[in-house]
Amino acid sequence: MAILFALILWFALCLPKPLFSSPTSFVIDDDAGQLLGASIATDGQWRFPYNATVPEKFSKCIIAFEDKRFYSHWGLDPLAFGRAIKQNLKAKRVTSGGSTLTMQVIRLSTRHNRTIWNKLGEIFMAMRLELTYSKKEIMALYASNAPFGSNVIGLDAAAWRYFGREPNKLSWGEMAALAVLPNSPSLVHPGKNRQILLKKRNLLLDRLFKQGIIDSTTASLAKFEPVPDKPMPLPQMAPHLLQRFKTDFKSNKQALTRLQTTIKSNLQEQVTDILEKHHQVLKANDINNIAAVVLDVETGATLAYAGNIAHREDPEMESDVDVVNAPRSPGSTLKPLLYASMLHDGLILPNSLIADVPTQIAGYHPENFDLGYDGAVPASNALSRSLNIPAVKMLQQYKYERFYDKLKKIGITTLKQPADHYGLSLILGGGENTLWELSGAYADMARVLNHYNKTSIYSPDDYHAPVYATLPKQKPKLEKNGLLDAGSIYYTLQAMEEVMRPGEEMLWQQFSSTQRIAWKTGTSFGFRDGWAIGITPKYVVGVWVGNTDGEGRPGLTGIHTAAPVLFDIFRLLPAAREWFNVPTGEMVKINVCKESGYRAGQYCEHPVEQLVPKSGLKAPVCPWHKIVHLSADQQFQVTGNCTSPDNIINRSWFVLPPSMEYYYKTKNYQYHTLPPFAPGCEQGGANPMELIYPKDGAKIYVPLEADGKRGRLICNAAHRQSGVKIFWHLDDKYVGESGAYHQMALNPAPGKHRLTLVDANGNTLQINFEVLDKSLPPALSKGEGADKN
Repeated sequence: MAILFALILWFALCLPKPLFSSPTSFVIDDDAGQLLGASIATDGQWRFPYNATVPEKFSKCIIAFEDKRFYSHWGLDPLAFGRAIKQNLKAKRVTSGGSTLTMQVIRLSTRHNRTIWNKLGEIFMAMRLELTYSKKEIMALYASNAPFGSNVIGLDAAAWRYFGREPNKLSWGEMAALAVLPNSPSLVHPGKNRQILLKKRNLLLDRLFKQGIIDSTTASLAKFEPVPDKPMPLPQMAPHLLQRFKTDFKSNKQALTRLQTTIKSNLQEQVTDILEKHHQVLKANDINNIAAVVLDVETGATLAYAGNIAHREDPEMESDVDVVNAPRSPGSTLKPLLYASMLHDGLILPNSLIADVPTQIAGYHPENFDLGYDGAVPASNALSRSLNIPAVKMLQQYKYERFYDKLKKIGITTLKQPADHYGLSLILGGGENTLWELSGAYADMARVLNHYNKTSIYSPDDYHAPVYATLPKQKPKLEKNGLLDAGSIYYTLQAMEEVMRPGEEMLWQQFSSTQRIAWKTGTSFGFRDGWAIGITPKYVVGVWVGNTDGEGRPGLTGIHTAAPVLFDIFRLLPAAREWFNVPTGEMVKINVCKESGYRAGQYCEHPVEQLVPKSGLKAPVCPWHKIVHLSADQQFQVTGNCTSPDNIINRSWFVLPPSMEYYYKTKNYQYHTLPPFAPGCEQGGANPMELIYPKDGAKIYVPLEADGKRGRLICNAAHRQSGVKIFWHLDDKYVGESGAYHQMALNPAPGKHRLTLVDANGNTLQINFEVLDKSLPPALSKGEGADKN
């Protein structure tokens, strides 16, 4: 009884767990199941993961060749086993094993040596396997693990390695050639045993004909087909996505190393061709690398993933680096998120004027790409032109700590340092982001707007990273208020649509067939990274251009390198003029000051009724319209101290601060400066002078010139009244005067100083600054942008 119990227990537990534990190849398929790429397993074998589906042709071929009573026996075929014993005794050596397919699965699993005792063990284990698995499952186990010559294991790998196609697309001749290989896998070897393989295949085709599985014509034609020669290379349409899957697999510990992705293989191939075409031009300027992704807005699914160009033969190209998922300085690509955030919080309206003047903040001195200044510029225009100084001014108002937290909530994970580490440079590329997450953040905005227009409700689930594999659908969480409201997003995308396309100026709007695209470029400090990301209601395309080693190159700007690639890719996508619907449920009509873009106050003479996000109800009232007192001929400003009240005309006037006015009036002819005060009238109110540079409390480094002497500090001031002289004093010592253009070159020694300005009317302005005595200037933040658009 004990022996019987032991045998029963052994029989119950005799199957290995797991049945097969050999490492498998990493395999990725497109959205239709077509092979995109694969890598060899860690043991050097091409072994695809288990596939539960076996083509009918293979099942019929392998049963006819190996185990014709497969569907009727219970693991052991007594007739075949007896015949094998008879043949072996007659030949006095082992010529036939008599193994069923089930027994071969056991042998492939256990890898036992061929002995009588192991054979007996295989018989009982095969019978145990039959009790646990269906015939269909056993066939799948055999097809997935049988050897097919060289280092090829399994039907899937064999079909691709020998015929360059998936198994269900093989002909009868091709399938028959594969079916005879597991019996003698050494037959497939470059230049050897071709005739033996051909003979075995043809014998199998004859057997299939005799069994009525194929007709005579099919058998005859199949015999004319060539047998496989040396193995073929497998497709490598998305090598960087394959590498990413391998990395993600290790962290996620998934069960299978085969993944059906969301990639569309035709689009993937076309995008790769576009990158290669542009690479041939860019490499003439030593710009070696380029990457792109195409996302579906609704699902966040990745439709194309080109992590880099594919030039493994040239190590200098470093084409193995997946730049889609590599942290890089994003240049100005975060500006739309800041603009939308400020609209969402009611800090600005879509066209509120933002200061654009020389700026220095705690040693940080941002500059616009063209090194010019507008004085003041509408926020939407600052975004479409990608002006750096207005962006820094906006972030200063919004607070970089607050923006840092907003980016984290949106899904940006690459900001590893605290907010103070980045400071205001965050908006100009002072941090690092990936093309993957930035494109995903842009898709988030489009998705939120699309969903709100359908449901009038927000869902936090709309904010998520892109995906390259289909995720199970979940019921979305709904809430009344979103992270960014639909109205703010709509105006952000509207401003981004106004960006001038390369080579087309604004002519694209004249063609009804042209696709409407909201897009943004970015260029990192030092011309190291060029970015372009575009949005339509259905798609997001992201492009990065540069060098993986971080080398900057002249002309490496987003507008000149990445934007042309962006529009070439959009031309591949279905073109449509449909645009995002106006989210009227998140809009209100208010009076907006025409000149300033702020909410119209009591002194605004030209209010315009506009639709703005609901948060615009708490936006500031126009701060630059005020009542001024003029003489009867309106040529002078007057006060009640020098003119009779009956002769004073009170009038609303749009007045910018002197520093903003100094630049604004040169580009806006409709702007009228205030008249001067009448002779004998005391001037009241704000100081008509403003020091543009340096600002009060500034710490300045004056670098050495080429001859070793300390350079000069160029001070710049603005006066509201044209032509008035300003007298300059450094540390209470007169240093000179200025007239039409108020600039003064000074040579202060290291240390603290006081600068005093006195105009001809007696108005005084005084600030304190410090000249640093260092061998190097204060480090400008690496995020000081170089973005043109």
